[in-house]
This record gives sequence, structure tokens and C-alpha cells, in this order.
Amino acid sequence: MKIVILERASVGMDVGVSMFEDFGEVEIYDNTLYDEIAERVESADIIIANKSKLNEDTLKDALNVKLICEFATGFDNVDLEYCKSRGIGVCNVRDYSTDMVAQHTFALAFYLSEKLEHYDRFVKSGQYAAQERFSNFDLAFNEFAGKTWGIIGMGNIGKKVAKIATAFGCRVIFYSITGKSTVTEYEKVDFDTILRESDFLSLHCPLSDLSRDLINEEAISKMKKTAYLINVARGPVVNQEALYDALVFGKIAGAGLDVLTKEPIDPEDNPLAKIQDSTRLIITPHLAWASVEARERCVSMTYDNIKAFLAGERLSRVD
Repeated sequence: MKIVILERASVGMDVGVSMFEDFGEVEIYDNTLYDEIAERVESADIIIANKSKLNEDTLKDALNVKLICEFATGFDNVDLEYCKSRGIGVCNVRDYSTDMVAQHTFALAFYLSEKLEHYDRFVKSGQYAAQERFSNFDLAFNEFAGKTWGIIGMGNIGKKVAKIATAFGCRVIFYSITGKSTVTEYEKVDFDTILRESDFLSLHCPLSDLSRDLINEEAISKMKKTAYLINVARGPVVNQEALYDALVFGKIAGAGLDVLTKEPIDPEDNPLAKIQDSTRLIITPHLAWASVEARERCVSMTYDNIKAFLAGERLSRVD
């Protein structure tokens, strides 16, 4: 059995992958460009990928491939119909990063709402040492308790965020994009209501035709001027031009983003790159999922998928 790992660096070089040698020969590439895929997978029995495009063009000469494993939950890099026609199994890993994404949601919210960048800079610049008073709170900030936390996307991550927000004393409401949510523990509202009432609005929904550009100019116009937007879902859920306009003209209080329409950020194409005020906007480089523990779980669950597949057992297969 030959296993080819196309994007070993995607799980971090500090997380080991030697366990895959249990299944046979392992060929490892830190990263793989599109033009390199076909040659690298030609003799593979199992492919482990993350963002590499796996379709007819890249797989047509890989006659031995039986299974494609994702070092990820997303699988839009794989042509599922083509794989099905070839009898190639495809599986991903799910829920490995739930705790970390929920944690990062609040890290962004705290950083923005408590103006932490401003106060850290105040101390380190020497301004604090130069004053006579013991305290400084020139930029106002508020408690979470008593605020309304709105959630779009009440899956496992959304539910984890709801639980934490409740512990901080927030009222939690949510909006189901598909209308199919069966969650009853929290108040389900319509789109206009969640926009109008949320003090914090966090996004945890998958990208689809229903969610693309969901937070656009019209949606933002319905939000509170004191509201904070947190996006740890997918970049295209938020219209970046509309968000830029909202932040520049004070239509909302701030935004915390871990995802962008194009990653890495393109300063020539993304107006948000112009905003250097971290009390209004913080952007992290798509790392909400990437704690050491989450990356270790990602690799371990991929191992379990291969083990189950080779044993003929049911696995976390993409439907």
C-alpha cells in the first residue's frame, strides 16, 4: 500500500505523521502545486490532501487510487462525482477543531470589545508610567453579561459558542439559513431579528449559495452601531467591500475575522487591508482551527479513517 501525503505542512511540522507508515510506504510532500499533483499521485493507493485539487485532470493516470483522505472538514477540492465514477472513496475529518474555533471566537470578541490592543499599547508606550492615576479607561468597554449573542450556523461549533456565551450571561439567539435546524435549547429567530438584536453576531455556517454574501450592505445596515461581527466560518459569507464601508463609517463597532474571500489576503484586492486600527478590525490568518491539539486530532482521525477503510469498516465518508 502506497500513501502519498500532498500537503504535509498543512497540519504543521510540529505534528507527526509517521503513524501512516503502519499501512505501508509513505511519500511525503510539504506542499504541492496544481501542476505537480498528477505526477505525485500516479502510483498512489491512498492520497492524503487538504487543498490540492483532485479531479479527472489530476487523477486520470492514478489508476491504483482507492481512497482520498482530507486533512480537513471541507472537501470542495475533490470532484466527488468523478471519484464516485471511479469507485474512489473520499473521507474527511469532522469536529476535530470545535473547541478551538469556539475559543478563538471569544478571543476575537474579547480583543475587540475590551480594546485590548489600545490598552496594551498605552502601557508599553510609556503613557501609563507617565500618568499619576493608577488606572486608565479612556476607551469605553462593556460587559458580556446582559448582551445578546447572535449565532448563524447552529452546528457543533455554534452550539459550543452558545454554551460559552450563556456562561458569560448572554442571551443567545440563532438564525438557521436552511430553516432545518432542530435545536430547541436556544431561541430561533428570523434573519432581520438576529441582525437587529445582536450585540455580537458570530458566523459558523458552511459556505453555500444560501450563505454567500449573506452579510452584505443591506444586512449590515440593520445591525446595531454598537455591534461586533465575528466571522470564523468562510470568508465569502461576508461581503468585504460592505464590511470595509461599515467599519470606516462607523455602521458597526468592529469586526473580528479569521477567514477572508481570498487567502492569503491580497492587499490590492481587499479593502480591509487598509484598516490598521485594531480596535475596529482584527484579522487572523485562518488559524482558528489550528491549535496543537486540534491538528493532532486531525491527523489521528485521518489515520483512523484509513484503518477503517482497509478493514472494510464504515468510516467518516463524505456523502
